[in-house]
Amino acid sequence: MTVTPGTNVLVVLDAAVAALKSPLREDDRAQGWTDDLRREVQEEISIHRSVLRRHGLGMARHVRPRLDEWMEHEGVRPGRLRNLVADVQRSLAEARTTAGRMPTTLGVRYRSPADE
Repeated sequence: MTVTPGTNVLVVLDAAVAALKSPLREDDRAQGWTDDLRREVQEEISIHRSVLRRHGLGMARHVRPRLDEWMEHEGVRPGRLRNLVADVQRSLAEARTTAGRMPTTLGVRYRSPADE
């Protein structure tokens, strides 16, 4: 799945979780994926998805995934699943930027000196 501006972050996260629940293919293993890594990444993405679904997309401003760094640290090479994880990272970053421009959902809005 390719992330384009406006792609719903939850759609991207749903697709990633579904793909990561499936057993690894031989090419995934050749790219450095293990069953444990697949489960751990799937769980991490599931947590982000649950937070956004339960508390709203405004919570994206608090989500700071480091999936790209994790893939690099684990030595995962480019391929189907790494591309999917990169889509998740980009989608969450885009949602975080969008949420940062929205007024807070907590009912507290700080006034700037210019407002007074």
